[in-house]
Amino acid sequence: MPHFPSKGERPPWRATVLTLFPEMFPGPLGISLSGQALEAGVWSLTTVPIREFGLGRHRAVDDTPAGGGAGMVMRADVLAAAIDHARGAEPDAPLIYLSPRGEPLTQALARELIAGPGVLLLAGRFEGVDERVLAARQIREVSIGDYVLSGGELAAMVLIDACVRLLPGVIGAEGSLSEESFEGGLLEYPQYTKPREWEGRTIPDVLLSGDHKKIAEWRHAEAERVTAERRPDLAARLPRRRPT
Repeated sequence: MPHFPSKGERPPWRATVLTLFPEMFPGPLGISLSGQALEAGVWSLTTVPIREFGLGRHRAVDDTPAGGGAGMVMRADVLAAAIDHARGAEPDAPLIYLSPRGEPLTQALARELIAGPGVLLLAGRFEGVDERVLAARQIREVSIGDYVLSGGELAAMVLIDACVRLLPGVIGAEGSLSEESFEGGLLEYPQYTKPREWEGRTIPDVLLSGDHKKIAEWRHAEAERVTAERRPDLAARLPRRRPT
């Protein structure tokens, strides 16, 4: 069960999302562990509706691409107005644009972000945003994977969840965080639970031996095996073991 710090022990970590669809939030962030932590005040969630900063009677936020082409591009002037408004409340939070061309979202990046006061997340739509606002407002671009979504809202939720679960008390067993995938550069070892035998498949004997040293060795060896098989790129970055 989550055990949250006392109020005032740590200021709430704050997530602010600039979006055309604020009604999408909190969505899945409002349930389970992240939802309990949100209700307990461990973190906060604010949305900034970009449409409120749109131009003219119809609150236009986009226009045709310079140079021609399909789709629409979100305007720099509209986004800058929304960003400046959000930064007025969160001057110290890093500003991130969720983009397929950004740096990968990693466990290390989640830990970096959770160490600060929070994040300002720009969820784009259409063909993307005017490049000038990214440069003028020094926006960091982050990608959750090599694919394209209809908008940045789901990506923002993924980033927020990856961060919130690292906050003190959100995960009941703190030790489980240190043994997850990507901690120490390895994917996680296989997990088992009751029944002991299922459809002719049994739990490895070592896990039932009670020998904690052997269990730890087995888990590390399995983590190395799984990483080498499924993510050779990660395995290649691991330091080579010295011969014994």
